Amino acid sequence: MNDAKSDILNFLNSGSSQISILEFIFHIVIAAALSWLLGLFYTRYGNSLSNRKTVTGTFLLICVTTMIIITIVKSSLALSLGLVGALSIVRFRTAIKDPEELSYFFVAIAIGLGMGAGQVLVTLCGSIFVLLLIFLRKLSKSNEVIQNLSLTIVKPGSDFDYRPVIDKLKEFSTQLELRRLDENENSTEISVFVRFKNFESLLESKKAIQSMNSKILFCYLENI
Repeated sequence: MNDAKSDILNFLNSGSSQISILEFIFHIVIAAALSWLLGLFYTRYGNSLSNRKTVTGTFLLICVTTMIIITIVKSSLALSLGLVGALSIVRFRTAIKDPEELSYFFVAIAIGLGMGAGQVLVTLCGSIFVLLLIFLRKLSKSNEVIQNLSLTIVKPGSDFDYRPVIDKLKEFSTQLELRRLDENENSTEISVFVRFKNFESLLESKKAIQSMNSKILFCYLENI
């Protein structure tokens, strides 16, 4: 019994290795630099409605923390098994509702994993490729001229003929679909899906409709 226990302990300790402090500092500096660069891309090219500058600080913490954990764990098989048990009792309660924000978190974790495992060249190439994809994706979106919007028009009072408004929108848009029409004693509300060729067409349509009735209110929302 004692021999079996001794063999198990020797097996667990056999995977232990000393971590080079200079190598660790080199890796953690690169990980921090990559996560900082990722934060800059997220702040500039992200589409999240949350405070992006605040979230970028989280990228740095997640990346560096992941790298430290992987660096420590890879030096010992016993620590690896202990980490599995520790993670099994951890529960994250904060929900991330924005898929784009979640994808950036995964990139930060991937950088930490790669640098913690000592795969410097692979991590650098992968990170540069991801950042390049983010830039090209944003560049392609900036070249798009079509504006897909959900438009809500509100007119106080019930005496409102909405048909001239719809006809006017058709003159400036390439596609128009009536989604909702609400009429009561206080106001009339129209919701439509409309597609404009460019932002100038949107402004011209708004100006033309308001010239028909200055009391008309507009609400534009991006339709994704």
